[in-house]
Amino acid sequence: MNLTKTVGNDDFRFEADGNWAKRPEGVNWLDVVAVNFTTDNTVYIFNRGDRELIYFDSDGNYQGDWGETNFARPHGITISKENAIFLTDDFGHTVTKYDLQGNVNFTLGTRGNHSDTGSTNVDYRNIKYSAGPFNFPTNLAIAEDKSFYVSDGYGNARIHHFNHEGEHIRSWGDPGNKPGQFAVPHDLRISVSGEIWVADRENDRIQIFSPEGEFIRLIDGLARPASLDFGPDGEVYVFELGYRAGMFPGNEPPYANAPGGRLTVLTQDGKILCQIGGDDATPDAGDFYAPHNVRIDARGDLYLAEVVWAAGGCKGLAPEGSAALQKLTRIK
Repeated sequence: MNLTKTVGNDDFRFEADGNWAKRPEGVNWLDVVAVNFTTDNTVYIFNRGDRELIYFDSDGNYQGDWGETNFARPHGITISKENAIFLTDDFGHTVTKYDLQGNVNFTLGTRGNHSDTGSTNVDYRNIKYSAGPFNFPTNLAIAEDKSFYVSDGYGNARIHHFNHEGEHIRSWGDPGNKPGQFAVPHDLRISVSGEIWVADRENDRIQIFSPEGEFIRLIDGLARPASLDFGPDGEVYVFELGYRAGMFPGNEPPYANAPGGRLTVLTQDGKILCQIGGDDATPDAGDFYAPHNVRIDARGDLYLAEVVWAAGGCKGLAPEGSAALQKLTRIK
């Protein structure tokens, strides 16, 4: 098993490190769901494990954690320019704003209660109609005016917009595959121009909207994009879950030429600049089994989180030792 490896092409070359995070002895995680950064580039890791919120410096040295927490199921983390931490708990149907010490500022939604979309589980195919917040929300993005957008998610097919105090402004989206419709809006980011970019995972595309929710355009031809982020030069990094046999028992799509988990670098017009992974996953750094979240820090380094265990990646199904978190450092 190779935990460090050089990957990419001549224009986008990275040193991949699958053993970056130096966790304290006895602190383990099954899945890492999301990564984000404070203004001093402390790296906060939201995970499903012994300590659900752990933070490290950019060299991977352990800095602390929130101790025993009680999330129903961690899913997304976003940190504001004021170092407020927003966490989405998809099984809890909540979005909560914290300070860096874990003190609650406010919570949106009621734990255990979901909006009525006709669906009561995380299978998006059971959604009959869209509804208000929340039914298994997935992630969150913060705009320049401190308002924020929530993708909602597994049991809904909407984007919800709130002001900085958590008051609801608007929502848009319905189940389906037409423009403005969603099949698992799994992640979202805001471009420097203010456009809302949504990883519409099960529709194999990214949809782009105005801040008011008006459809602008889409980028298709992807392979179940789970997450995206913007690089320092405006390039778009898309972390694709891809396809593999056994994903959809009883409803298997063709896999002959389908890619597995991969990282794709695009221009904002959708031109492919680089692709990493996409073949059968191995335990090596630079390979991916269950992509879930990609974020880029102030230095331009990439952090890639995977949900190997949740995706069935236990012994005998996934490569033993598949990393739940990798860091890719750009080689200039």
